[in-house]
Amino acid sequence: MTTTTAPSPVLEATGVTMRFGGLTAVRNVDLTVNAGEIVGLIGPNGAGKTTFFNCLTGLYVPTEGKVAYKGTVLPPKPHLVTSAGIARTFQNIRLFANMTVLENVLVGRHTRTKEGLWSALLRGPGFRKAEAVSRERAMELLEFIGLEHKADHLSRNLPYGEQRKLEIARAMASEPGLLLLDEPTAGMNPQETRATEDLVFAIRDRGIAVLVIEHDMRFIFNLSDRVACLVQGEKLVEGTSEVVQGDERVIAAYLGTPFEGAPGDEELAEVEAAEAAGAAPATTTTPVTEAADTAPTTEPTEAATETEIPATTEATETPAADDDTDATAEAAPAEGTPAAPEAPAVTPADADEPDAHGSSTSKEGNAQ
Repeated sequence: MTTTTAPSPVLEATGVTMRFGGLTAVRNVDLTVNAGEIVGLIGPNGAGKTTFFNCLTGLYVPTEGKVAYKGTVLPPKPHLVTSAGIARTFQNIRLFANMTVLENVLVGRHTRTKEGLWSALLRGPGFRKAEAVSRERAMELLEFIGLEHKADHLSRNLPYGEQRKLEIARAMASEPGLLLLDEPTAGMNPQETRATEDLVFAIRDRGIAVLVIEHDMRFIFNLSDRVACLVQGEKLVEGTSEVVQGDERVIAAYLGTPFEGAPGDEELAEVEAAEAAGAAPATTTTPVTEAADTAPTTEPTEAATETEIPATTEATETPAADDDTDATAEAAPAEGTPAAPEAPAVTPADADEPDAHGSSTSKEGNAQ
């Protein structure tokens, strides 16, 4: 009779939430990584993947939740997290440019050496022995990644792909039980990507669990035992590569198509409600505006008078037989009177009203 043992978790992140003021970058994310397992973490740009990594490694103190390594809750301090057994690489390469390849790897050994300040200053037998062990271990790692022949080269002189490998070797120098890789194939060509995939498998074969962030879907699905997808800071789905890449919600998140129950729907509903409330007063004033436009006022008549005067003058100069010419001819005898400057105020509409002309004539007669 065979018995199966449950995989022992190396990393347990429970309810991890990270807020920056009013912005929630990571919201209530749970994730477990078991020993000897490769787990992929995917999501669109801005989904909170790197922020989640920073919470795991102590660079950020989570607003809520906890992170445990092999059952022990980790303090939010990077050097203590590294001493516990978690190492990481960064999305942007962070090597010591003016140090050699070997020296960069030796820097990663500092958490595993017991020699202190006085031992380093006095350089006693214990220090020399520890330094020899560290150099031997560093050379083994360089041979593992294929850079032992460049141990004395400055790291800044390495090609991009080899700098990525060197950063992985430096992280492995701390002898971690869990390695976090943040976009290890970013900027690589297909051959370099394939070599990195083989390197990650080799790391797993050494008994080191791996958690990988990556945007190359072919790379991550071929590599990972399980994949988790983050969208807007929330874990959308988790499962095998086949389950995740066939999930309609994951496809919609990458294509930008909204789906029912998507993270952020509640916030979107609140914004739409606020916009509707703000637009309500403008809706109530619309009938008033329309009524004002249809109400009979004298201002449109005055505006029409001002625009029709030049047309009347042109009609007087050209012998055209139309209504405007007749109206001008009727108003012409008034030009000889002292009130001639007021003649332009007379419009064709006023010419059709004899009462109005009669009243103005009587006033002119009285004036004489």
